[in-house]
Amino acid sequence: MTPLLSLIGLGVVLLTGAGILMFTSRIRNGKASTIRLIPEVSRLRRALGLSVEAGTRVHIGLGNSPLTNASSTTSRSGVNTLLGLGLASSTSDHPPLATGGDGSVSLLSKDVLRSVSTETNTRDLYDPDHGVLTGVTPFSYAMGTKDLMRDPGLTTNLLVGTFGAEAGYLSTGNDSPDKFTLAVSDSLVGQSVFFAAGSNVLIGEELFALPAYLAAKPSFLASLKVQDILRLLLCLGLVTAAVLKVLGII
Repeated sequence: MTPLLSLIGLGVVLLTGAGILMFTSRIRNGKASTIRLIPEVSRLRRALGLSVEAGTRVHIGLGNSPLTNASSTTSRSGVNTLLGLGLASSTSDHPPLATGGDGSVSLLSKDVLRSVSTETNTRDLYDPDHGVLTGVTPFSYAMGTKDLMRDPGLTTNLLVGTFGAEAGYLSTGNDSPDKFTLAVSDSLVGQSVFFAAGSNVLIGEELFALPAYLAAKPSFLASLKVQDILRLLLCLGLVTAAVLKVLGII
């Protein structure tokens, strides 16, 4: 990597951090923060409400990516989504169930569930077994998770993380009218399988927006704002570069 690219990367990181701090401060000071509508997330929130009313449990599958590789940001976003699920369903007698295919993610999910029970004053409902390691390989994780998803007392499923071809196994048999499943993956294979087999699918960077929509914490909303701004700037940069290329300037 050339020194120029390193400086550009450092500048993006610094501007991103500054933007998150600025928007977090504004939101905490009562400044309104509007976010764009995502229909699939609206349907997820409705399903969460129905699960609370029916006394059933919500499940989130965190995939099989560890916290030590390049896709760790996806796992952390999934754990933050678990936090949002716990807060959104805090009035339920049945805390969320989290499944993972990596020990580090499963341990972190247990800690998040404990934090949710403390924040919502539901410590008596906390059970560390609600953070489950269902398998240490992609397909063993999928088989163990699928077995839990068949539970009639579990009506809302959210699959967020790194999934490969095993996504097809997780996507089938979830079309029951009394069950809802929303899926998103950072993997092209997993994303394409979810898109072909599921009816409620998020695309690409919407995976990182889920915590803000569910938890509405200032830091989550601020990061979503910065994400939208960076996406807009990237699109403008690509269009500008294409125009300059056509004109022969670059």
